[in-house]
Amino acid sequence: MSQLVDKPLIMANNMTDTITKPDMTTSNNAEPNNNIAGQSWFNRPIPGVKQQLTAPLSAVETEPSTKCSNCHSMITNTSLIFNSYVCPHCDHHLPMSARERLNWLLDQVNGELGQEFVAKDPLRFVDSKPYPARMAEAQEKTGESEALIVLYGKLRNLDVVTCAFDFRFMGGSMGSVVGDRFVQAAEKALEDKVPLVCFAASGGARMQEGLLSLMQMARTAAAIERLRIAGIPYIVVLTNPVYGGVTASLAMLGDIHLAEPKAMIGFAGKRVIEQTVRETLEEPFQRAEFLLEHGVVDEVVHRHQMIETIYRLLAKLSRMPNVDA
Repeated sequence: MSQLVDKPLIMANNMTDTITKPDMTTSNNAEPNNNIAGQSWFNRPIPGVKQQLTAPLSAVETEPSTKCSNCHSMITNTSLIFNSYVCPHCDHHLPMSARERLNWLLDQVNGELGQEFVAKDPLRFVDSKPYPARMAEAQEKTGESEALIVLYGKLRNLDVVTCAFDFRFMGGSMGSVVGDRFVQAAEKALEDKVPLVCFAASGGARMQEGLLSLMQMARTAAAIERLRIAGIPYIVVLTNPVYGGVTASLAMLGDIHLAEPKAMIGFAGKRVIEQTVRETLEEPFQRAEFLLEHGVVDEVVHRHQMIETIYRLLAKLSRMPNVDA
């Protein structure tokens, strides 16, 4: 029995001697490491792990950011807001929501119009999903009840009624509620005798409402004609993109048409036209600069100069003194 107990002890001692054998290759000046000699691998000191030095995180890595669709640079949302949603690297104009755009334009907001209008489903339209379900999805995504927002207030010392399309809401499509809100905005401008400014961004009439959406083209055109007869200024700012029934009605009936750089503007889409004429249409076809050359747009204005340009034009059209055109 004693022999069986002694053999494991001998093996353990031999193992310890083998593992803890001191390094005899030290130089003449260095003394042997007596602390390591005679120690087992159980109680040998563990060498420390060197911490790797890393560069501090940039603002893009720590803040909510957006990728530019043109140059693919990452830009913090804070930087975008302060730069009016213009990319600081390539000067590309990123989209703005309708409410952000109107709050950016107006120095003082006095009220909102058209919130009482609610879209219905007269055709019981179903494509990939029922129309009410599609509306609910767009409302949850954007936080808005419809594709057009109408605010009135002050632009510096000018009273003005403004409206803007939100392209995130079903492509900024024009349905009956959009028509109702635009007509109400025009009537407000007519009643108060103040200018009307519209920021257009739409894919056209809303197919889910059929003929009712096409009727809004005539309704909005009639409201604009009443403004023209009364001498009320109406300015349209064409943003990216503007197509279809909106282009064929309210977006092309302004007293002055401004456009943001490289905005896509047209009635039919580029691919539809190419298939019709059997030709390849190269850039900058349907861009704002192309339309400016052909007399459709009065001026292409950088977003940083947009507020100043709109104010000067409205002041001149309203015959305010001491305002340079």
